[in-house]
Amino acid sequence: MPALTIIPVEGIGEVAPGDNLADLIAEHAALENGDVVVVTQKIVSKAEGRLVPIDPDDPLSHKALVEQEAVRVLRRRGDLIITETTHGFVCANSGVDLSNVEKGYAALLPIDSDRSARRIRDGLKGKAHVDLGVIVSDTFGRAWRRGLTDVAIGCAGIAALVSLQGTADALGRILQVTEVAVADELASAAELVMGKSSGVPVAIVRGVDPEWLRDASVREELVRPPAEDLFR
Repeated sequence: MPALTIIPVEGIGEVAPGDNLADLIAEHAALENGDVVVVTQKIVSKAEGRLVPIDPDDPLSHKALVEQEAVRVLRRRGDLIITETTHGFVCANSGVDLSNVEKGYAALLPIDSDRSARRIRDGLKGKAHVDLGVIVSDTFGRAWRRGLTDVAIGCAGIAALVSLQGTADALGRILQVTEVAVADELASAAELVMGKSSGVPVAIVRGVDPEWLRDASVREELVRPPAEDLFR
C-alpha cells in the first residue's frame, strides 16, 4: 500500500463572498496529477455568499436558521437540535455554524456541495493543468461516539465510496458487503493538518489510489436512502 502525504495549504487568508477559490488555491499550492484537494465547507460557504446576518447580542439568534435549513427535526435536547438537511445530511443545527465567521453572521451549508467541488476542480484543472480530485469537508459528530471528525459533504473527481464486494480479504475470504467511505477518510485525514483554529482551510492529500480518481457524488453515494436507514 503506497504512503499518503498530507500537505497543508497556507497563506490563503480570509475568504470573502465572490472570491474564486480555485484562484486562491492555485496561487498557494503546488499541485500534481492525482492529488486530492480537501477544502473546508466554511470557505466554500463564504465564497458562495452563504452568510446570513444574525443578532450578535443574542446567542440563540441563529436557531431560526436551523429550523429554516431543516427538512426534519430528529431530536432536541436543550439548545441542541439534530436535523436532516435538504442535502440529506443528519447533523447538529442543520450545519449552521458560527465558528470562524465574523460576529453577527452565521454560515449556512453550500446549496450543493458536489457542485461546489466540481466548480473548484474545474478551475484548478484549468489553472494548474493537472488531473485531481476535490473534496468539500465539514465537521460532524457521531451518534454513538464522542468527539468530532471531518467528513465529505461534496466531492468531484474522487470516489465517495469504494466497494470491496467480491474481493478477497487477507485470509482469502470473499467480502460480501464491505464498502469504504474513502472521501470521508480523506477528509478526516486532511483535518489533522488543517485544525480548527489554525487558519488553514485547504489541504492536499497525495498518493491516493489512482483507481479512486473518478466521477462521484457524496449525495448519491454516501447519503443513505431512507429505505435503508434503521434508525430514523
